[in-house]
Amino acid sequence: MHWTRYILRLQQGIDQFADLTGKVIAPLLGVMLIATFCVVISRYGFDIGAVKLQESVLYLHSAVFMLGFAYTLKQGGHVRVDIAYQRFGTRGQALVNLFGTLFFLLPMCGFIFFSSLDYVAFSWRLKEGSAEPGGLPFVYLLKTLIPASAALLIVQGVAELCRNLTVLGGKSDG
Repeated sequence: MHWTRYILRLQQGIDQFADLTGKVIAPLLGVMLIATFCVVISRYGFDIGAVKLQESVLYLHSAVFMLGFAYTLKQGGHVRVDIAYQRFGTRGQALVNLFGTLFFLLPMCGFIFFSSLDYVAFSWRLKEGSAEPGGLPFVYLLKTLIPASAALLIVQGVAELCRNLTVLGGKSDG
């Protein structure tokens, strides 16, 4: 089965991209931790409000979660609610994953991607900024994370399809 070799290569390439994304996003957690610490110290220690710093924590939090969804899917860190799934063998799990990706993940991500485009485009046209006085002027960038995360999940969903097709085809790297 020569097709499995090409599918495996595609899956591995996408997985490498997801790993790179995870490595790029991971340091944002430390930055977010330090920023949150500074917000707490300035607010409760010195009674100083720092709206831009508070909003930067929100932006970082959003970026970590929205851009980390695909990496989490690749690592198998997503929530599974199917109790029977654990009892299935490797091929049974691959079949469940294949159908779940085809009928749930990809359609939902496609819906989120396409339905968010007008919302994000409108925000970009306005160069939407914070509603808070002294807030960050980049709300349109924050909203861009919505279709970006859906696109990353779609790409990783393709890798999941490839992974499960190779398992069902009898050739798997795990």
